[in-house]
Amino acid sequence: MVEKGKNDLADRLFRFAVAVIKATRKLPNAAEYRVIIHQLVKSATSTGANYEESQAAVSNADFSNKIGIALKEMRETHYWIRIVVATLPEHQPWLPLEKEADELKRILGSIYSKTSRKR
Repeated sequence: MVEKGKNDLADRLFRFAVAVIKATRKLPNAAEYRVIIHQLVKSATSTGANYEESQAAVSNADFSNKIGIALKEMRETHYWIRIVVATLPEHQPWLPLEKEADELKRILGSIYSKTSRKR
């Protein structure tokens, strides 16, 4: 049974951001990874924050705009995760995160595509 007001996508984005934060703690402390960690944590957490803002949108245009921003942030997150996977192949825990980022990107893209046509 789904709780009243429960939003599975919001929960999924939250869990994803937490998983990214935890995974970044295991990355090397080299200068290039500090940059990647900073960008990755910002974009992963921003995605969920923008999605949350979309849930209180004051208009369809506002909703579409917030979803569009969330999509951009997830695209960036997916990019940074791909960099980690490509440069540190021994970091297998990143593969499920890469898959999840791709799936979330597709979901947000679908929502954005449907809502941006209504504007």
